[in-house]
Amino acid sequence: MSIRRSSHDVTLLDALSELPEVPFTGDLWRVVNGARSPIDGSKGAGRWNLRESEVLYCALEKDGALSEIHFHISRQQSVFPSRLTSTAYRLRAQLGRTLDLTDKNLLVRLGVDLGRYTEILYDRTQKIGEAVNFLGFEGMLVPNARHESTNLVVFPQNCDLDELQEIEGTEIDWTAWRNSR
Repeated sequence: MSIRRSSHDVTLLDALSELPEVPFTGDLWRVVNGARSPIDGSKGAGRWNLRESEVLYCALEKDGALSEIHFHISRQQSVFPSRLTSTAYRLRAQLGRTLDLTDKNLLVRLGVDLGRYTEILYDRTQKIGEAVNFLGFEGMLVPNARHESTNLVVFPQNCDLDELQEIEGTEIDWTAWRNSR
């Protein structure tokens, strides 16, 4: 019999295991580029996941989702692409096992440097996200780094994606959105 070993920080796993599970039921927003499905997970490394782990980054507010995507597109090139087609999807989610990590004092106790949270310094948050995923949670609520709102990070391998229902999709006019800010 083989023993499954975790490369996760046992202290971090213990701290996360002690937090109360909360259900999440509600609307959220996800922005995707091109013809991608809104429930097709992000496969690159992000604030809360390593490259090997698929996640769905969603926001509880539409502007939160737009702000996150706009930031990442803008930092990749000096001129924002004029022909980029993006869609903001409103989804309805019903998840039974989520963690609420929106308390900034809790994040500090978990080792996150809030003074640098908006920077592309993902090492600690990735470890937290990977540990939450490893523990089998369907998602986690976290502060949005680009907007005063909350994100929901969903771990597709831990949940039934049928619990995410597409409500509507609206094409984004990035120029108009930027001008309205």
